[in-house]
Amino acid sequence: MRPFQFSRADDAKSAIMAHTAGNESGAPHTTSQYLAGGTTLLDLMKLDVLQPARVVDINRLQDGDLTKVEFGTKGLHLGAMVRMSEAADHPDVVWNFPVIAQALDLAASAQIRNMAALGGNVLQRTRCTYFRDTSYSNCNKRSPGSGCAALEGINRSHVVLGTSEQCIAAYPGDFAQALIALDAQVEVSGPSRKRMVEFAKLHRLPGEAPHLETTLAPGELITAFHIPAAPFARRSLFLKIRDRESYEFALASAAVVLDLDGDTVRQARIALGGVATVPWRARGAEDRLKGKKLDGQAMKAAADDAFAQAKPHEHNKFKIELGKRTLVRALRQAASLEVPA
Repeated sequence: MRPFQFSRADDAKSAIMAHTAGNESGAPHTTSQYLAGGTTLLDLMKLDVLQPARVVDINRLQDGDLTKVEFGTKGLHLGAMVRMSEAADHPDVVWNFPVIAQALDLAASAQIRNMAALGGNVLQRTRCTYFRDTSYSNCNKRSPGSGCAALEGINRSHVVLGTSEQCIAAYPGDFAQALIALDAQVEVSGPSRKRMVEFAKLHRLPGEAPHLETTLAPGELITAFHIPAAPFARRSLFLKIRDRESYEFALASAAVVLDLDGDTVRQARIALGGVATVPWRARGAEDRLKGKKLDGQAMKAAADDAFAQAKPHEHNKFKIELGKRTLVRALRQAASLEVPA
């Protein structure tokens, strides 16, 4: 781990301003990082993948909204400093948005869920071996313009949706799929303003610049997530398929929210994980289901649509069929849920 400047902040404003400390221009340092749970940042610093010049510890932030879970008529508020385990166990989350509780519960070990903050969770970096192992010089996420070792390397864990010629690394999170399926918004504070961002617009596709992963500006801090009220969200679930049941990242996952009139779909929300470079909303699959009887034929058509633009590589071709079966199974299970009126 390389030397860095370390400071602690007691509120969001001082945390944000700490990113400008010592910079004569008053602009945030581009290499500064916030430290909450540290479950991603510290790993990558130890591996020498990240070398921040400044680290700002935000675990002491006293701003009430940052640490609050609150449900009301307008929906659910999740503070960015709420720990994963706290949100997963909160009765308002479990009852009204089971897809969130399940995604958080399946995301990691109990110890990590007790440490990791929600804001940091959605910003976690890829688990791509070529990104995390600095002995590979050709990684466009770590060293822009150097190439992508995964394209011709072992790419079983890599993805088939949202890829580019510069990167096929998987977005590793689970919570994000639940958020994008629920049309969540993100509250962001920065040196000059506070803004609301559609969660679907938080992450960038790799395109020509895989190292630019989000739309956050330097120094900006996620402070909260807002999930709009949706009574039908009680009929929701998160299904995760992985190589082992204990602390493993998804090979394929699906976050599904269904609004049914009997066995006819009024509305479907579908997000996919483990198969895409960013949290992936399958809007075409949703449109396929709207107004249809939710039978095997309709579910298969939706799954086929979800992967119609998939681009597999040598070792990850299986993810297309696995992803389709995962989605069909998630839809079938969501339809069979007994949801109180």
